[in-house]
Amino acid sequence: MGRMTLRRALFAVPVIVAVTFGVFAIAEASPFDPVKAYAGTAGLTASQENLDQLRVNLGVDQPLVTRWWDWLTSALHGDLGDSGVMRQPVADVITERLGWSVLLAAVAFAAAVLLGTLLGVLAARRQGGWLDRAVSSLAYTLEAAPPFWLGLLAVWLFALKLGVLPAGGLTDTGSSTVSAGQVLSHLALPAAVLAVSQLPWFLLYVRQGVAEALEEDPVRGARARGLAPRTVLTGHALRSGMLPVLTLIGSRVPELITGALLVETVFSWPGIAAATVEAATSVDFPLLAALTVLATVAVLLGNLLADLLYGLADPRVGFDG
Repeated sequence: MGRMTLRRALFAVPVIVAVTFGVFAIAEASPFDPVKAYAGTAGLTASQENLDQLRVNLGVDQPLVTRWWDWLTSALHGDLGDSGVMRQPVADVITERLGWSVLLAAVAFAAAVLLGTLLGVLAARRQGGWLDRAVSSLAYTLEAAPPFWLGLLAVWLFALKLGVLPAGGLTDTGSSTVSAGQVLSHLALPAAVLAVSQLPWFLLYVRQGVAEALEEDPVRGARARGLAPRTVLTGHALRSGMLPVLTLIGSRVPELITGALLVETVFSWPGIAAATVEAATSVDFPLLAALTVLATVAVLLGNLLADLLYGLADPRVGFDG
């Protein structure tokens, strides 16, 4: 495990370097002007001399490679630069918002895995039955539904129509304090929507894996020895059928990040979604690069976690990959 983790860490270095350069290159080719975005409406009446001076102050007058290298070397020393659009250090922007995004993603991911596993096992027990058909149809339907549409539908039903959950934000309107009760009530709807958007993949993978495991010789042998059906299912078929799901964890991290950004936007959740949108539309080089590196690291860690879990669950695989 240690050797594989070290290899992955060494491999991550050139990946992150390439990703950061790609961010600066794409932002350079963008039609958006960071100076006009920073100046806002004042830029419409500002003189060209003032705009040129602002360009120098923001550092966007330098060549692409120079801007990228300056940012990279500063980041290695812990300085992520200042966000022009947020008017504060990039580290502060991420610190203030990252925790709320992690909370939302973690709760949604855990709910999706647990519920997907439960429904997948129930569907696999009676293949072709009414529950299997209903659950599979629901999974394929949800798989085609974009997260932002699910979010808007949830707001209309649970917040506007039924009035049982708040429509968005972190706390109640007019509240000056952040309490655990308010956070949980405001977290319920966006976390449920994000979990539902991830649910079909786990459900279908578990259903397929458990169904195939039930037909394997060791499971048939356990059934022939007279073991109880529940013991055969949970003690033999489920463990074998869950192995493919472990590899799914890493591959779902990019979709989880994308879905979280969309859900945060719909529900005005105070995570990194708003900062990401602002950084992209305003060509905020330091903030855009830092957020992209953060997403890249999350994907790499997700893939590493999936491989480690797979190796622990199936010793035949080992940790040589």
